[in-house]
Amino acid sequence: MSFEKILRIPNERIAVLIGKSGSVKSKIEQLCYVTLDIDGESGEVFIKSNGDVESIQPFKAMEIVTAIGRGFSPDNAMSLLKGENALHVIDLREFAGKSNANIERIKGRIIGEGGKARKNMENLTGTHISVYGKTVSIIGDTSKLRLVVDAISSISNGSIHGAVYNKLEAANRKSKQEKMQLWENQDVFY
Repeated sequence: MSFEKILRIPNERIAVLIGKSGSVKSKIEQLCYVTLDIDGESGEVFIKSNGDVESIQPFKAMEIVTAIGRGFSPDNAMSLLKGENALHVIDLREFAGKSNANIERIKGRIIGEGGKARKNMENLTGTHISVYGKTVSIIGDTSKLRLVVDAISSISNGSIHGAVYNKLEAANRKSKQEKMQLWENQDVFY
């Protein structure tokens, strides 16, 4: 069974996807066992697996291409190949409707002054966040994605930044306590 998929990314992201002398394109092709055919005019990217699809690599190639199209650097997009990392894209029109002014206001709240809000959320959750066009995209461990999506939804709906950070910090404490509990419980068995 072979895998074929056509994606469209913004034209201004094509050069990033190709990379200097085709370096990013060839890295994706090698790591994901696919061939990328990129149309610089239309922004269409044709992804085709090399041989049989028995792994999730062609699907990861799709996620990496989408991530680069949504504003991530190639390095951050490649982190999708590590562990349980996945890409989640939020359409800001869910919160702002069709109003461009509302979309810009929400983007400003998510990014924060000098990028501070986005950086805080990234640091508290170990994820990468990209605000691009009418979307906010997140790359991170699947266990953390729900937290970040909730945080971005809260900020988009007008919640105070501090309250959102407190919630993320509380989730981190809870996660650490659960891990400690696991270690303590293991001692019982030895």
